[in-house]
Amino acid sequence: MAGKKLLLINPRAKRRLGFVIDKDSRYPPLGLAIIAALTPDDWEVVLKDENFEDFEYEDADIVGITSFTSTITRAYEIALEYKKNDIPVVIGGIHASMLPDETAEYADAVVIGEAESVWKDLLLDFENGGMKKKYFGKLLPLDNSPHARHDLFNEGYIFDSIQTTRGCPMTCEFCTVTAFNGRAYRAREVDDVLDELEKISSKSVMFVDDNIVGYNTKARNHAKAIFRGMIERGIDKDWFCQASINFGDDDELLQLAAKSGCRMVLIGVESEKTDALLNMKKRTNLKAGVDNYEKIFSKIQSFGISVLGTFIFGLNTDTIDDLKARVEYIKNSNVDAAQVSVLTPFPGTVTYDQYKSQSRITAVNYPKDWELYDGGEVVIIPQKIKKEELEEFRMKYAKIFYNYKNLLNKLRTTLKATRSAKAAVWAFSANAHYNNMIFEDDSSRHIRVSDITGSLVKSPEMLSKFAR
Repeated sequence: MAGKKLLLINPRAKRRLGFVIDKDSRYPPLGLAIIAALTPDDWEVVLKDENFEDFEYEDADIVGITSFTSTITRAYEIALEYKKNDIPVVIGGIHASMLPDETAEYADAVVIGEAESVWKDLLLDFENGGMKKKYFGKLLPLDNSPHARHDLFNEGYIFDSIQTTRGCPMTCEFCTVTAFNGRAYRAREVDDVLDELEKISSKSVMFVDDNIVGYNTKARNHAKAIFRGMIERGIDKDWFCQASINFGDDDELLQLAAKSGCRMVLIGVESEKTDALLNMKKRTNLKAGVDNYEKIFSKIQSFGISVLGTFIFGLNTDTIDDLKARVEYIKNSNVDAAQVSVLTPFPGTVTYDQYKSQSRITAVNYPKDWELYDGGEVVIIPQKIKKEELEEFRMKYAKIFYNYKNLLNKLRTTLKATRSAKAAVWAFSANAHYNNMIFEDDSSRHIRVSDITGSLVKSPEMLSKFAR
């Protein structure tokens, strides 16, 4: 076939447009860029990204769409447009991998799991006129992972992204990572990661690993080697990562992370109560101990890195008093930024299977209701409180924590704790973006990050004055 064209599409849900109000909070579709890198050179590859513009029909030989659960409804809509024109559609990603039979109703082929082991075979099958309905990806070593096609990302992205590891040995019941990427912690070659980082033009980068430092000495040394390599090669990036609370266990790691440009780390706190952690099998946090959270966060901050803590409302153990206590904990703790979500039973998780078997999922008009599965909507019947109480409490919390005065106070405490304008700006930006997402329909509550943070980074005098 001559002149073959692959069209890759990153869909966006039609609701919850607050997720794209701020261009600073949009992250590029790394998975599609990896698919593009896997595609032979005799294909033209085009990436359409609804983070920046609504999709308009464009001709192609074959279409590839990735999707999370919250965007799968939109993915199906786009897929049907192409199927009406007899253009083959392939859908992959986490949701498709967890519910392949559903996805197969809208796609000519479904990629289940990681695509590296099957993508070239799929394209060959397409060229030979015999694509299979399902392709099952294998969990391969990451030794020969292709460098993502960063050149395909929209120039409007503030951040670029890269991955250094996959997989997680933990069994947190609400998480899809193990189901999708497996329990084995697989790492890329350090020099390969550094080579790809040198190709990235953006000054700001997110490491999308679920836990960049892993769970043992070998994994931690792998992370240290990457940070050390960034320093030695002079790779000048400001970066953000995700990690478990064990990120704060190692002074050398924290020193290397900070020196190589780490400004903020996302840590899955979820709850400040031991019974809740036991119920969800959050073993790493249990080992650290809830009474040690503040000490761990302070240690990370002492190296000039801010802490973004994630919390969950609506756990099986949660009463109204527990939720009130969690709000006070978040407000008064030394986390610099907070991401709060409602417990959501994502397909492929133990939580989903349990809630489904107990008839405790309320949003079941599929595929339309998948749009509600974004962590911001109550789609369950909680165990110890009413659904309406949880919905009301979530908004009440948002008004308390994301109060403009409270966020300014958080900015001040972050400056004092980290002595880093960049770390403080990153944390304040995260808080502002969560505020803007939650109050997407109320422009009077939107926060313009640059109005507050621009002068802090540029002026040491302003930094000193603001931190007092």
